Amino acid sequence: MAAASQTGDLTMRTVIQLLLLLLLALHHVNAASKGVEASLKAKWPMTPLLLETSEFIGEDGEEKFWQFVETVKELTVYKNGESVRSYYNLIVKKAGQFLTDLQVSLLRLALSLRAYSPAVHAFQQIASDEPPPEACSAFVSVHGQLACSTKDLKKNLKAAAGRPKPYLYKNDHKFPGVNSTDLPVAILYAEIGTKKFNTFHKFLAERAGDGKLIYVLRHFIAEPKPRKMLLSGYGVELAIKSTEYKAVDDTQVREAKSAADSDDDDNDEVQGFLFGKLKKSNPDLKEQLKEFKKHLVESSNDMAPLKVWELQDLSFQAAARIMSAPKFDSLKLMQDLSQNFPSKARSLTRVAVNQEMRKEIEENQKRLGDTMGIHPGDAALFINGLHIDLDVHNPFSILDTIRGEARVLEGLHNLGIKGDQVGKFLRLPKNAVEDSYALDIRHSAIAWINDIERDSMYQTWPSGIQELLRATFPGVIRQIRRNFFSLVLFLDPTQEDSTELVKLAELFYKHKIPLRIGFVFVVNTDDKVDGFSDAGVAFCRLWNYIEEEYDISQAFLSTISMYNKVDVGETLSAETVSAYLKRKFPKANAAKILGVDSAYDEKRRAGGVFYKKTGLGSLPVGLFNGVPLKDEEMDPEELETVLLQRIMDTTNFFQRAVFMGQLSEGVDVVDFLMEQPNVVPRINPLILNPDRKYLDFTASPVSDDWGDAPMYSYMDTKDKVGVVQKRMKYFAKSEEELVEGVTVWVIADVGTASGRRLLLSALKHMTSGSSTRVGVINNPSGKLTDESSLLYRALWTSLLTHRSKETLSFAQKLLKEENILLLHQGTKIKELLLPGMDEDSFSKRLNTMELDFLRSQQHFCQAVLKLSAGQRAVVSNGRILGPFEEEEELSADDFHLLEKITLSTSAEKIKGKVKQMGLKGEIASELVMRVDALLAAAPKTEARKEVKFPRDKHSVVHLPPREDELFYDVVAIVDPLTREAQKLSPLLSVLGQVVNMKLQVFLNCRAKLSEMPLKSFYRYVLQPDVTFLGNDSLSAGPMARFTDMPESPLLTLNMITPESWMVEAVRSPYDLDNIHLQEVSGVVSAEYELEHLLLEGHCFDLSTGQPPRGLQFTLGMSQDPLMQDTIVMANLGYFQLKANPGAWTLRLRKGRSEDIYQILAHDGTDSPADAGDVIVVLSSFHSKIIKVRVQKHPDKLHEDLLSEATESKGLWDSLTSIAGVGSEDGEKKKKEDVLNIFSVASGHLYERFLRIMMLSVLQHTQTPVKFWFLKNYLSPSFKETIPHMAKAYGFQYELVQYKWPRWLHQQTEKQRIIWGYKILFLDVLFPLAVNKIIFVDADQIVRTDLKELRDLDLEGAPYGYTPFCDSRKEMEGYRFWKTGYWASHLGHRKYHISALYVVDLKKFRKIAAGDRLRGQYQALSQDPNSLSNLDQDLPNNMIHQVAIKSLPQEWLWCETWCDDVSKKAAKTIDLCNNPKTKEPKLAAAARIVPEWTKYDTEIKHFLQRVDGGKGQQLHGQTVPATENRGSQRDEL
Repeated sequence: MAAASQTGDLTMRTVIQLLLLLLLALHHVNAASKGVEASLKAKWPMTPLLLETSEFIGEDGEEKFWQFVETVKELTVYKNGESVRSYYNLIVKKAGQFLTDLQVSLLRLALSLRAYSPAVHAFQQIASDEPPPEACSAFVSVHGQLACSTKDLKKNLKAAAGRPKPYLYKNDHKFPGVNSTDLPVAILYAEIGTKKFNTFHKFLAERAGDGKLIYVLRHFIAEPKPRKMLLSGYGVELAIKSTEYKAVDDTQVREAKSAADSDDDDNDEVQGFLFGKLKKSNPDLKEQLKEFKKHLVESSNDMAPLKVWELQDLSFQAAARIMSAPKFDSLKLMQDLSQNFPSKARSLTRVAVNQEMRKEIEENQKRLGDTMGIHPGDAALFINGLHIDLDVHNPFSILDTIRGEARVLEGLHNLGIKGDQVGKFLRLPKNAVEDSYALDIRHSAIAWINDIERDSMYQTWPSGIQELLRATFPGVIRQIRRNFFSLVLFLDPTQEDSTELVKLAELFYKHKIPLRIGFVFVVNTDDKVDGFSDAGVAFCRLWNYIEEEYDISQAFLSTISMYNKVDVGETLSAETVSAYLKRKFPKANAAKILGVDSAYDEKRRAGGVFYKKTGLGSLPVGLFNGVPLKDEEMDPEELETVLLQRIMDTTNFFQRAVFMGQLSEGVDVVDFLMEQPNVVPRINPLILNPDRKYLDFTASPVSDDWGDAPMYSYMDTKDKVGVVQKRMKYFAKSEEELVEGVTVWVIADVGTASGRRLLLSALKHMTSGSSTRVGVINNPSGKLTDESSLLYRALWTSLLTHRSKETLSFAQKLLKEENILLLHQGTKIKELLLPGMDEDSFSKRLNTMELDFLRSQQHFCQAVLKLSAGQRAVVSNGRILGPFEEEEELSADDFHLLEKITLSTSAEKIKGKVKQMGLKGEIASELVMRVDALLAAAPKTEARKEVKFPRDKHSVVHLPPREDELFYDVVAIVDPLTREAQKLSPLLSVLGQVVNMKLQVFLNCRAKLSEMPLKSFYRYVLQPDVTFLGNDSLSAGPMARFTDMPESPLLTLNMITPESWMVEAVRSPYDLDNIHLQEVSGVVSAEYELEHLLLEGHCFDLSTGQPPRGLQFTLGMSQDPLMQDTIVMANLGYFQLKANPGAWTLRLRKGRSEDIYQILAHDGTDSPADAGDVIVVLSSFHSKIIKVRVQKHPDKLHEDLLSEATESKGLWDSLTSIAGVGSEDGEKKKKEDVLNIFSVASGHLYERFLRIMMLSVLQHTQTPVKFWFLKNYLSPSFKETIPHMAKAYGFQYELVQYKWPRWLHQQTEKQRIIWGYKILFLDVLFPLAVNKIIFVDADQIVRTDLKELRDLDLEGAPYGYTPFCDSRKEMEGYRFWKTGYWASHLGHRKYHISALYVVDLKKFRKIAAGDRLRGQYQALSQDPNSLSNLDQDLPNNMIHQVAIKSLPQEWLWCETWCDDVSKKAAKTIDLCNNPKTKEPKLAAAARIVPEWTKYDTEIKHFLQRVDGGKGQQLHGQTVPATENRGSQRDEL
């Protein structure tokens, strides 16, 4: 048998060798591997992995951070002795002491992504702003004074008190200690793990522990390594370009050598050969197999276009191929098919599609469409039911999500909830914590003066609910006969404010505003009160009399008359009431009405009782639809505006409810409102505060003995909580095995009256039919002694020795103040025991009880709950409420509110699930408490979805998790031939290596495709761990590698990075816009750099609610306040600033912006909301979006930032001074004369044209020229040579950049993106100082002085374009604008060409042309068939809204459209594409423009001289250049 097997192997081997020989005989293959490599580096130096690890651990809390720091304080001594791999493993091992196995896997991924590098570098940038002292590897800043040694530090600490304290950031690491405000702050800048760090750390930690200073640590690397690190977490695309018009430069590129090898990118199968297996079984034929594979790839001509009928089923064919593969290879296969689709397409056409699969996919698609709105071809990713939007999320945010989920999953796992139960608990709906709570206004104590639904004065109004959806003018209040809006005013009639509020209520009543108005009068509630001496009581009795004898509206109007008799500044008196009664109702018996025994007194107490029960603050107070109004809103002058605004806002709420079918005709509106989840029985800000902290109950401490206080104090926080939770005893109201939904711990000193009142309130609430159990923890206010702790020990003893019910009654008896008095008088506790309680066991336990466990409780109160001695607090299902102020009390009503809030948020649902598990009594109540604390503390997420497929046999890839471990439930829905599949398949593969996953992938195929679904090759750069080389040194890092690529197509390279990254190519000799592998020998390598992280924001004027167009912000540091600037656009008030990791200060630009506006408030920043200087810390790769609200200075209310009349003098000064112009007069003249030329180019050919265009501009003008280039797409070689060219030819230039905003419809094709940049951002790309800019296409040759165009009168239009020529008659059939849509849209106007245009930027901004263009673009671009020539079609489409000045025809001549006769007069010649001849650009240029070759030769010689180190003094000109790279703009 073995012999037969051997023979078989030999035969196979022989066949392979023969095939390879045959191949080599037929086709000689060059051994050099061709391909493309792209890598992306950070701009900042590499950060140490140890510091990144500390930041990862720090996210779990400062306690763990400092424990880790203590563990690794001198770790760097191992750095030199160990290999890089060993040192890395040592760091991970040390981190593993504080992390679970799952978290260690996530740490490895985070280090691979360098996800915490920005956090480390942010501190480095903050340090550079100090700045660091010379030759100092670590230093301490004490209130601005720096010390390099502990000796200097001691000196600085002594003198610290007189100097201002430093600003501390949210992400600063503060050493746990006393945080008193009067302590000096010492900030250590050092590298964790170094000796110098340890010296300082020891000194500072000791003093911080003793409460002598506040110790803050910031990372600082004295000598950062110059090596930059390679990043990952982005995609790279090689898109196939259209070669309809040849646009490739013919200049030769010197080849770059690269070590790329295709082995690591083995796409297994080519034409039926499985090369992975062949290489394994024939390792000695590796080279030949490589050549054979290359030959097959090239000879198969897989890039030949497919017929339309071959395209139709490609998506289903790809799915069939994936489903037929072994399941563990399916993701790899999907990755290969999607990422290399252009060369795999033909082989897919031969795959047969199983009809069962097609049917199943369609069935699943119907369910997904009906239940989730997911349509065929759509992609979606769900992790534990959380929807991960692939357009928004990237690996960094997904890592954060997975890490957040890890805490919850591990917590549930530790609590014994495993398997499918986990998903059930995770998906429990959590009621969101409300921002505003409402009181139930269906109360008899409220006197309603009107009823919209019943009163005759409203009877003509329509009563149908649907009236809400009827269209009205904005701001109109709908008059509908329903009680949609209710105002309740709680008033003391004798207060001065009451007068104005009652008059305001009359205003609303008389003007028939649809507002139901009610009053609650809060007056003296004593039994016997004389109305003739108490004005409030007199008022109530008179009101009741008029209401009973007449009606309530009469009572209200009488009140108005009465208040009209009160002088301004006076209050209502009993005499005024009495006099009014006698005058208005002379026959009435005043004594019977107002006297002590009044017959009209029944409702007087009700108002006071209701007011007290609501827990509302000081009078007067109002409720709008039950929601309390703030104190400042109760100002009568403000209240009218507030109420009208609330009515408008609430109308939207009702409209939505009607539209969604929640509110229908038969439903009572008030009942509907009062059944909303935000309605509560009582208002208590402490309980309703949305900012909530929770204890972590997930620990299972090894020792749960709190009898050893010193040992307890050494535990970490989680274990301390765990011990208390395990040892706690509870009062219960019955002996039954009940599952209680709420567990309350009362923390107090029961030796004090306030402590006893708190516990009694909790016990009183518990006995009134609640679902609460109560435990008590002692927090002594004085020294802990047998005497001081007697009461608590008696309670604890009863809990240990007796049944729950007896204990509860005993506690309520013991805590009564009369019994406390007896104890003080010498009564023994045992004398207070209830009948039936066991006196012996009670006394024995009480007398032998040690105090050690009470010391542990005291330590728990101080260390975990952060309470001072004797302070009170309450913990409800882990939520910490407190510490309470001295006078703050919680009544039984408050405990009722607390229970309602706790149950409604999530505890009720958790209790239901725990009961379903079959658990009872103590165990169940304990689990409810622990799970509730865990789930409530987890970051709030959107609702989790359960994705179910009706059938999953033929269309869903199932990858099961490892058994008996916690796992992530991941569901992916994806069409295998989409950009999402290109990204998702590698992402899921990496996630599968990092965490344990239960994965389902539904192949959501599209049917009847009519074009290629993917036109690009793609790589996603992501690794699960840091990689090392064979010699244990760190590998170069992750990069995108494209190998075994077809050589025939023309490719363009695109980086697809997270939304907030701005990247640029920094090194590549190749034309990355036109990669043709046939013409290169080896690997095309491209190096990119993450140049900036974007800070984005939205800005609004508080007074108008509108964006302040033209407002400018600057971004900088204290050493350099103006590093970047930007202009606010009107669309969404959007602005963006280029930044990098660090702490930045955002200010209004000095000049007009600062003169007219001030910053009033901001969100999403790192400084307090009302701080004038807005501090923003960028410390991650995530997007940072802030909101800024500004307001005009009172004396500048009528000033306009963009108005002509208020243009600031000398705006151009800083810009022209760089160009070296001398005197003020010279500068002024220069300003008038500068020609600003804007152009865009991508690819070497267009950059070649661009240089020629520049030369032609310069040759024809004497006016100084400044060129503005869009930096986003310029090649490294152009950026290297432009400074030399500027110096040689005497022009200025600036590279401008703008990241396409995320809210504006994205283009995916590079050419269309560039077209968008030509037109969409003209108002924000250039400083306000630039009045006019001329756009000149790169492939244009100028033959006249463009000064003439700049000075041309645009006759009020914001821009001028040249119309298309009509003179070349043979092209008539190609003039698309003369027929169809364009002919009807333009009418008598002409269609203009976008190769040359002049923009009056002042006018452009004034009429908000940029905002209008973006708005129209947003509307039209959703349709892929519109705006086919985006930069041209958009202004022509908007011609009726944004006028175009038609330039004289001679301004732009183009051979395609203009006849030869008109060429003589041409002022510029454009090399338009010719749709008829499709002549290549280079050939056309040399033929059409005689001078083009001369310019081209001059530029070539110039570049050769630059390359050879020459070109410094060409043309005898030495005018300095301005490379003002967008960072030092002129004052605007």
